Amino acid sequence: MSDTHFGFKTVAEEEKARRVAGVFSSVAQKYDVMNDLMSGGLHRIWKRFAIELSGVRPGHRVLDVAGGTADLSRAFIKRAGPSGQVWLTDINNAMLTVGRDRLIDAGILTPTAQCDAEKLPFPSDYFDCVSVAFGLRNMTHKDQALAEMHRVLRPGGRLLVLEFSKVWQPLEKAYDVYSFKVLPWLGEKVAQDAESYRYLAESIRMHPDQETLKGMMESVGFSRVEYFNLTAGVVALHRGYKL
Repeated sequence: MSDTHFGFKTVAEEEKARRVAGVFSSVAQKYDVMNDLMSGGLHRIWKRFAIELSGVRPGHRVLDVAGGTADLSRAFIKRAGPSGQVWLTDINNAMLTVGRDRLIDAGILTPTAQCDAEKLPFPSDYFDCVSVAFGLRNMTHKDQALAEMHRVLRPGGRLLVLEFSKVWQPLEKAYDVYSFKVLPWLGEKVAQDAESYRYLAESIRMHPDQETLKGMMESVGFSRVEYFNLTAGVVALHRGYKL
């Protein structure tokens, strides 16, 4: 069995999957509240930017990978309209349940599936758009997940990857203090779970930077790959097309 990283720790691949599941099962109920607190509400602007660049129109088929609490799915549903189709998916049942229930409470019904992004249960050449927001860094085999997202896209379809990335160098020290001191403190006070938020800070540092992720997308077949730095590189949106 191969080893991989869980934050700054080296663990067996099966152990990482179990630990990541534990993190998100723990934080699911407070996930949206913590997102607002951690980002000062900026995560809503980052997601809105991704939606604007998605090109989703009425009738389109959209796959929201690691869709969690359904922020993106809800916005895609509005754009795809009744003639479109939006799938909300996540590997974590607790997160998926929160997202599904939020949609139902809003009177929105959409297909929902618990599935692994590295083994997507969808036909090839099916979706017009695939998105993954703040989920790729938690996947064990990122290249395999990206290849699966490429497979299920139709020719001309696009992938959007919204993820924490490499921050502007002059801000690194302040960002480190915030990440490793403030975030665990917030996690303890609000979600009663400092360790999960310490892992999330570490996982950001272990995630590929902007250029590396661009190269990974190109290596599995994506073309015209570009990225947009948001909030001084705290977050980056990558977009690539299947030709």
